[in-house]
Amino acid sequence: MVAIFQNIINHKINTITGNELLKYADQFNIKVNRQQANLIAGYLRGRNVNIFDDRQRASLIKEIAKIAGPETAREVNKLFIQFTK
Repeated sequence: MVAIFQNIINHKINTITGNELLKYADQFNIKVNRQQANLIAGYLRGRNVNIFDDRQRASLIKEIAKIAGPETAREVNKLFIQFTK
């Protein structure tokens, strides 16, 4: 059952749009602007990452920091942590 849940969450992350990312950010009170959300979503799409794997998530956050800045990466990490609870 847990594996199905994780697959659904990972699929959502790997197919997310900028607008969806903004919606989730707003829902969890995470600070991300539209441009950052679009950049991050573009990076995530099709990447097939497992955010439940700490190493993969850490690597992903490092890449997000490069494209959207370290503060935004920290915020997105908070969002990912909400998704994995």
